[in-house]
Amino acid sequence: MCKLSTLNHKKRVSIIIPAYNEETCLSELRGRLVLLRTSLEDYEFEFIFVNDGSTDRTLDILKGFAKDDHSVKVISLSRNFGHEAAISAGCQYATGEAVVFIDADLQDPPELIPDLLSKFEEGYDVVYAVRRSRAGESLFKKKTAQWFYSILRRLSYIPIPSETSNFRLISRKALLAFNSLPERDRFIRGMVTWIGFKQTGIEFDRAPRYAGKTKYTLKRMINFAIDGIIGFSNIPLRLASWVGIMFMVFSAIVVSLGLLGSPMLNISTTLLITAIFLVGGIQLLILGIIAEYIARIHNESKARPLYIIDEKINIP
Repeated sequence: MCKLSTLNHKKRVSIIIPAYNEETCLSELRGRLVLLRTSLEDYEFEFIFVNDGSTDRTLDILKGFAKDDHSVKVISLSRNFGHEAAISAGCQYATGEAVVFIDADLQDPPELIPDLLSKFEEGYDVVYAVRRSRAGESLFKKKTAQWFYSILRRLSYIPIPSETSNFRLISRKALLAFNSLPERDRFIRGMVTWIGFKQTGIEFDRAPRYAGKTKYTLKRMINFAIDGIIGFSNIPLRLASWVGIMFMVFSAIVVSLGLLGSPMLNISTTLLITAIFLVGGIQLLILGIIAEYIARIHNESKARPLYIIDEKINIP
């Protein structure tokens, strides 16, 4: 259990919950959040639900919560802008001294929040939850996640913790720093690591979804991985230069052998065609890598807002 606050007033904790078509999870989530609030009488809570363009009854259910409980605040976006944008929207309206990001599907247990607060009371500005196990997920998803974090650790210029999600607590100081970051292609777990301050992790066993289906399709997972790698590494661009230098050296060797009349150049037509296709494929791959960086420059230059709010409830 977390320590009691030593201040005379109750510390405010903001819990930001992005929700996209989560009508089957919301009642259970609310019940567990109410139990959490009851058990932590030393804190004052606000629950900021961000409706990320849901097409089911999610918004209606959230409006009902907000009508019954003024500590429940609702931000409804004009369409589905994505998980990272929804969390960022909630961050702009959080008023707490500590802010927690948690998903609505109950894979990340609200019951871990007291442990996050305990570390916060010890002086940590960022406390992230580390998945010790991942129940209810396919072997493919577990393995690809391991590969992604392994690649990211080697490529990133900052040490982003492995097996983490956006489930974490950040202090007010860290929140203000996070809110100052303007980029639109967001990888929040990397951004929160980048801002620095005193950080630590807590292990937990991740539960399967309480109900419904995951919103992270294979396409979204791939885009998410690309955002993480490109957002926090320049090595893919350097790799393009290294490959170019390698082929320049190789070409110089071949030309030298040709001028010397080397019998090594008696290459069959099949091998020659294969080599041409190989070089062409590598060139297209490098152009694709460069294009990904240029696309992000293009997105930033348009300076469109990260999200558009359609409605706010219980927010001054």
